[in-house]
Amino acid sequence: MSSPLRPGPRNLITDVAGIAVGQAQDARIRTGVTVVLAETPAVAAVDVRGGAPGTRETDLLAADALVEAVDAVVLSGARCTDWRRPTAS
Repeated sequence: MSSPLRPGPRNLITDVAGIAVGQAQDARIRTGVTVVLAETPAVAAVDVRGGAPGTRETDLLAADALVEAVDAVVLSGARCTDWRRPTAS
């Protein structure tokens, strides 16, 4: 049975009406952040996998939590072994 869902024209998350994505980075200190912003509050869920996930506030999305909707999702961070002190120029 085939799925009735089809990719958007660019097959990107921004093809979804009411969703905007922003990103900022600082290559000098090797950091960045991405924000997925909903035009109106949206229902959210999370699926955390792996042996040592680095999550923050994901428990707020559990079915028995008080959060009913979110305005945005922020994605940031890196493995601690990826962190490098900037070198002097």
